[in-house]
Amino acid sequence: MTVKYLDLKKQYESIKPEIDVAIRQVIDETAFSYGKYAKEFEKNFAVYLNTSHLLGTSSGTSALHLALLGMGINRDDEIITVPNTFIATVEAISHAGAKPVFVDVDPTTYLMDPVKLEDAITPKTKVIIPVHLYGQPADMDEIIKIAKKHNIYVLEDACQAHGAEYKGIKAGSIGDAGVFSFYPGKNLGAYGEGGACATNNSKIAKIIELYRAHGEIQRYYHDVIGYNYRLDGLQGAILNVKLNYIDSWNEKRRKIANLYNEMLKGVGDIVTPYETADRKGVYHIYGIRTGHRDALREYLTNNDVQSAIHYPVPIHLQKAYSYLEYKKNDFPVAENQMETELSLPIYAEMSNKDIEIVVNKIKVFFNIGVK
Repeated sequence: MTVKYLDLKKQYESIKPEIDVAIRQVIDETAFSYGKYAKEFEKNFAVYLNTSHLLGTSSGTSALHLALLGMGINRDDEIITVPNTFIATVEAISHAGAKPVFVDVDPTTYLMDPVKLEDAITPKTKVIIPVHLYGQPADMDEIIKIAKKHNIYVLEDACQAHGAEYKGIKAGSIGDAGVFSFYPGKNLGAYGEGGACATNNSKIAKIIELYRAHGEIQRYYHDVIGYNYRLDGLQGAILNVKLNYIDSWNEKRRKIANLYNEMLKGVGDIVTPYETADRKGVYHIYGIRTGHRDALREYLTNNDVQSAIHYPVPIHLQKAYSYLEYKKNDFPVAENQMETELSLPIYAEMSNKDIEIVVNKIKVFFNIGVK
């Protein structure tokens, strides 16, 4: 029997009656385009995050774009982020007309390295985007300290960090704004596309609200050229149900991660994920690092264990961003991560037996004399 990398059907089956009722209500009331259920989710998620404003969007990418517009980004502004992220983080910078600037990551956490951050700041820098990669919060105190020194906004990319905590505060609620993706595979995932932007800044929230719905101040009256970036009603209703379970699902992921950590100690050259004592990761992805990444993945695939690679090519080496003229070894820590990291199966409904199968296959691989 194959151990799946992710099993969304199992999650659906565990809450099927509630999900089916929620979907039926939206259909019965034809509340499809934004509307009642999307607004209800916005209210509930704002309470969960303890933020003043929560604006649902069509995706995490559009949430990032809108947040940058809310921060007043103009053409030729510079925005600093990391190269070991999904391209959406950087696409949003490009959509806003700004220039992406990268800094390398910490070799232990693989999150934005504050030591390298200040050297990348110029008079054109307007925003810093730390990415809470794989559900592990970045070093927000140091990042915010540097941002305040230079009067720069901080936009948290929390698209993989629903429910993660930094010193007891929810990720996405710490900076000037934070964004989330509800792509189906996320810890809090919709049954399609969806996203949100959280902020305590009323000015940012007002601009986001204007731009996400065609620039309308009232129906058919448009102050700016906007976008169709709203969260739809079906996704809002589904997310409302799932929000009740996010903390328990995250705790199960943490337990699975801890089991992996214990069982993989001393196995080959494997390095397991690192979590600092003052943060609470939610393990959207459980990524190990090994110099035998590709061979191990092939072995697992041939032995009915699914895995994934996030992400094989860092953003600064992608063809789409070749115009920035970065080159190999510009960000060696991030590059090494991308070359050695393998994502193992993890989801809240995963059984201990499945975990044992994965670990045993890995142990067999390293015991067969890999050179």
